[in-house]
Amino acid sequence: MAVQAQATELRPKSRLNRWDSPWLNTKFLVGSFLLLSVILMGLLGPLVWDTKLARVGSSPLNLPPAWVKTDNPAFGKPTWAHPLGTESNGRDMLAVLIVGAPRSLRIGIIAAGIGMLVGIVLGFSAGFLGGWVDNIIRTLSDAMITIPSLAVLIVISAYVRQVSVENMALLLALFAWPGPTRLIRSQVLSMRERGYVKMARLSGASTLTIMFGEIMPNLLPYLAASFTGNVSAAILAATGLEALGLGPTRIPTLGMTIFYAMRAAAILRGMWWWWGFPIAMLILIFTALFLMTIGLDEIANPRLRGIQR
Repeated sequence: MAVQAQATELRPKSRLNRWDSPWLNTKFLVGSFLLLSVILMGLLGPLVWDTKLARVGSSPLNLPPAWVKTDNPAFGKPTWAHPLGTESNGRDMLAVLIVGAPRSLRIGIIAAGIGMLVGIVLGFSAGFLGGWVDNIIRTLSDAMITIPSLAVLIVISAYVRQVSVENMALLLALFAWPGPTRLIRSQVLSMRERGYVKMARLSGASTLTIMFGEIMPNLLPYLAASFTGNVSAAILAATGLEALGLGPTRIPTLGMTIFYAMRAAAILRGMWWWWGFPIAMLILIFTALFLMTIGLDEIANPRLRGIQR
């Protein structure tokens, strides 16, 4: 009994009990809340604010935010009719944020979603089948990673006559699949030799059943973390293109708003609200996605949570 009690005391204690769930991760929940607030702003914002004010010439020019007091004669008189101010094209900044933030997020989600689907198909095929299939897919993904994607996207965007949200997302999806492909391939290579995979083979399960019915459910946290990371990368790439004037011209987005502010020398003119609010919204989106990625990594890997098993 003494030996057993001593062994019990020396055994490392786990922080988990039967009421704990790895999905109750603080970082993941906070990031999800922030991202959900951006989505709800796009869904509920038009119900409480006139988004037609995001059109050119719909508002007075150069109004500072309502709480800002200024004696600059170049600016109009602040008013709560435009609480975040307006810019030189006559757009209301609050309406621009309500319309532009969800559209910038939409570009990232579409591009990352397409890249993830392609990466799942190619990564599972390369990791599970191996052989010449693995060699071809690995060579293609490695070659695509070495290509300067931003330079190629700039050239392509310059020749696209009309850039919409969907077109922008499709362009970004061209370079969004190599990362997920390499990640999934490495995970599948380590999991295809597990006992439950061998048992599935002995039971006569098909290749597709083993890949997507046995292995894929165990990779869902990794896939989700990769997806959120790719959304951030796609939004960053889209913002870079838009800041160069290669984004949607008829549809307000955060990146195009920053482009118009730079073109009108908003920084030199002291119109900080023209570029400051879009940048703050981008920081909020990137922070939310970063927290979700870190949280999903901790959910997938117990060692990152400090759990001893």
